[in-house]
Parts: sequence; structure tokens; C-alpha cells
Amino acid sequence: MIPRRLRQALIEALSTNPSVALLGPRQVGKTTLAFSVKEELDAHYIDLENRLDQARIEDFATFYETHGDRLVIIDEVQRRPGLFEEIRGVIDAQRRKGRRTGLFLFLGSASRELMAQSGESLAGRIRYIELQPVDWMEYEGKKGHSLHRLWLRGGFPESLLASDDEWSLRWREDLIRTYLERDIPTMGPRIPASTLGRLLTMIAHQQGDTLNMSQLARSIDMSVPTIDRYLDLLTDLFLIRRLNSYSFNTRKRMVKAPKLYVSDSGMAHALLHLRTMGELLGHPASGGTWEGFVISNLLSSAPSNVQAHFYRNANGEEIDLLLELPKGRRWAIEIKRSSVPTLSKGFYRASEDIGADASFVVYDGREDFMMSDGVRAVPLSTLMGLLMDA
Repeated sequence: MIPRRLRQALIEALSTNPSVALLGPRQVGKTTLAFSVKEELDAHYIDLENRLDQARIEDFATFYETHGDRLVIIDEVQRRPGLFEEIRGVIDAQRRKGRRTGLFLFLGSASRELMAQSGESLAGRIRYIELQPVDWMEYEGKKGHSLHRLWLRGGFPESLLASDDEWSLRWREDLIRTYLERDIPTMGPRIPASTLGRLLTMIAHQQGDTLNMSQLARSIDMSVPTIDRYLDLLTDLFLIRRLNSYSFNTRKRMVKAPKLYVSDSGMAHALLHLRTMGELLGHPASGGTWEGFVISNLLSSAPSNVQAHFYRNANGEEIDLLLELPKGRRWAIEIKRSSVPTLSKGFYRASEDIGADASFVVYDGREDFMMSDGVRAVPLSTLMGLLMDA
């Protein structure tokens, strides 16, 4: 088991809020984390994928009267959105009795936006926390743990800790199949699994490129509005990440289309059928999956109020990741897979254009040193540490 950095933040959130929603993709470790909290806080656990548990809370008021002195953990809560209205009444009743915190912990495999729509009745009574796949700061320093292994297998604990690469790949392929054949149909749309699988695979091939919706729609023989709905759905399920273009007052013509990444590098490699590091390093998409991997790790360590973008103008001047931090600070970040980082003039010009307060290049090496014009070359873990303190 890999200790998760979010554990203490989750306990603190429960100590100050009547309910907390722990969100994240399926199999990312939400239940494991909740059970570690359960042992400390004496909680009762309900799984809405279990028919017996579904029956037990059919009369929720009666159920809560029986277990009301304990924190109640409800897993896969998005499967019964009508439950939130009943829970609002329970929370308000407990508030009147003087108990205002630590009543409910919800676990969900749907996005904050989707959960918020279902849980409108809990406005002012709930806090949302997202658990992302295991990142490098959680994984490094252990015997046999390497950055390349995390990149290849991704951050889902079962995949990362598998006995060999073959078993890890098979686990990720099964997870993708579960999403396509079971989870997505429960969200409403009846989409052929093969169609969504092709869409995800195309995104895996094109990571780091700006989105060409028309080209994507033609490739899958669907309309642009339909593709757009599919992309929204995949984002809601934490399967892909949109990185929007940075826009501000400038005379330069900007690229406006977003970039898409498969959220977990191991999932991307499963879609590309990449089994080993040798196969990954020789694949044309390796640069894009490395970029997506670094971005995911940096955002997992950044404060929750940080805004992430990329910058690209019509002149080809580009910043892979632009972070807007508290107090109006801007960090320009270039991502290189090479162990010897080099930068184009376009990065320097773009950094100057946006008024970057700090500029970094994250590379596949261990040294931390200054390059020309104040750009700092850093290993991934160093920049993650700086973001935690930002």
C-alpha cells in the first residue's frame, strides 16, 4: 500500500464540514483511503454497487437513526443522486442538535461538476476533494521505485504495484473495458464501446497536439457536436484532461483550441498497447505521453486554486504549461523528455510575452541548475515540491 498525501487533508475536511465528497476515477484508491480514515474515525461504510447495501438504505431516515452517531461513508454515491435530498434533511436536523461536522463522506467516480449538479441540495453543506492517481512524490524513495516505471504503468495502485509489466498492462486493459462497457452506459448515453475506445485511442496518439474537432469527427464518422458531448463525458469520468489555451490582452494571434491528454499515462499506454519501457521509448507518442504525465504530476501537487493553461501563438512561440498561482504569479514551464534540456527561442519570447514571474524546464534528469536568461532546469520532484510550497 502506498500512503496517500491527501489523507490528512481529508481528515481535516471532515473536521470542518458536515459532508465531504472524495472524487476520482474508478480504482484510483478512494475506498482504500476511506477505509484508512474509517479506522481512525469509527465510520460506517455503505457501497451502492452492493445490492444488500442498497436495500439497507432504502429507508434512509431509519438507517441513519441506527448509525447516526458515526461517520457514514457512502461509496459510488453518483448511482443514487436522489439520496442527496434526503441527506440534506439529516444534516440540517443534526445541525439543530449541535453536530455540524463529520457526518458523511461520499466517494464518487464522477467529476466535481457532475456531482455538484446531483448534489445541489447540499449547497453550503459539502466540500469536494479530488484524489488523483499516485504521483511521483508519493512513489519515489522506495526500493525499486523508479520514475520511468510510474510513467509506464501510471498511477493506479493495482497497475503500479503489479508483479510484472504484463500483469499491469492486462489490469489497465480490463479497467478500460469496464469503463467502456459498464460505467459509461450507466451515465445515460448508449454509446458503442468500440466507438469510445477508438476515440480514446486517437486521443492517446495525439497527446500534446491542439484539438482539431473536425478532423477527430471525420476520423470516427460522427458530427462535431456528438464528439464534443463524448469528450465532455470522458472528462466527467476523469479519463481525459482538457488543457485550455491561455488568453490575455495581446496583439499576437493566439491558438484557441485546447489540448487533450489521457489523464493517466498508464491508461494511455494501454490504449497504445505499449507493454515495456523499450516499446514506449521507441513509440512516436512517447513525447506526448511524457508531457501528459509531467502535467498530471505537477497539477496533483499544486494548490487547488491554481489555474493551468498552455500558451501558443501563430508564430509558434509556445509554453507547454502555464500556471497562474496565488497573488497573481505566473510560472512558465517547458517539458522535455531528454536528460539534456534545450530550449527554443520561442519559449523565451512566450515567457516574456506573458510576464512570467518564473520559468522552468522539467527534464528527465537529477540536477537542478540555472540555464540562460533565468530559466531553471529541474527534475520533476523538485518542481512538485516548489508547487506544494507555492
